[in-house]
Amino acid sequence: MTDPTPSAVPSPVSSPVPSRHRLVAEGVTLGYADRTVVTDLDLALEPGRITCVVGANACGKSTVLRSMARLLRPRGGQVVLDGRDLHSMPTKQVARTLGLLPQSPVAPEGIVVADLVARGRHPHQGALARWTREDDEAVAEALQLTDTAGLADRAVDELSGGQRQRVWIAMALAQQTDLLLLDEPTTYLDVAHQVEVLDLLTDLNRARGTTIAMVLHDLNLAARYADRLVALRAGRLHAAGDPADVLTADVVREVFGMESQVVPDPVSGRPIVLPIGRHHVRPHLASGTGPGSGPEAGTELRVGAAAGS
Repeated sequence: MTDPTPSAVPSPVSSPVPSRHRLVAEGVTLGYADRTVVTDLDLALEPGRITCVVGANACGKSTVLRSMARLLRPRGGQVVLDGRDLHSMPTKQVARTLGLLPQSPVAPEGIVVADLVARGRHPHQGALARWTREDDEAVAEALQLTDTAGLADRAVDELSGGQRQRVWIAMALAQQTDLLLLDEPTTYLDVAHQVEVLDLLTDLNRARGTTIAMVLHDLNLAARYADRLVALRAGRLHAAGDPADVLTADVVREVFGMESQVVPDPVSGRPIVLPIGRHHVRPHLASGTGPGSGPEAGTELRVGAAAGS
């Protein structure tokens, strides 16, 4: 039986007001123990936009996100939220503005879905504050949007990997922050739910003006959903900008050490990467000669597609 498609975030009558909060990494150097992972990185999240961070394994993507979420203090430089050093700000104040879905979150043993999602409301409650109708509505909406309302009474540790991931996303949505950072939000999801989750985040961005930054491994999904694409290489910023400008065959080669062709996605019009490996490759591509190879490969393929249409 196919899961029902989650409802979209309702569109506002007028254009959304983008988040006015600014989160900026200024010359940050990051590491663990005696190992430096990121060096002298400058990165600003554009308010009201979706930024996707890509790069090879161990290049520092998750480390950067952890630092911008106040989980890792920089060894050098600083992370600034609205002009203030993020790491000097009170925890609850930060949590009311900035939400994080880490890569491998761990739920308390035996906790049920509804209670875990409700934890997203903790930053909005004072020491003596009671649970409110607004809290109920925020949790119910988060469950509905992630298609997890039917799981509300289930124990989290009984769920499949994909169900569990959607529950964690629901908790992040219940927090209702203007800035949302997500580390591999499509982990454990099948392709249909990957698209649904990324569509949901896009709805959230367009309807509420939420600033979203996420690490993605899938280059093609990153290019499709990002307003701004950031490519890291060996702990340094390698390229940043519009996906069409960043996702080129040269950048893929330099960042991932992989030959590829980059052509327009026939669905979105955004760039799409076609990897070139050692097998299942047409001879002229494997040898690096002939049609479709070289710096003008994308242009030649576009011309060919147009001629055949």
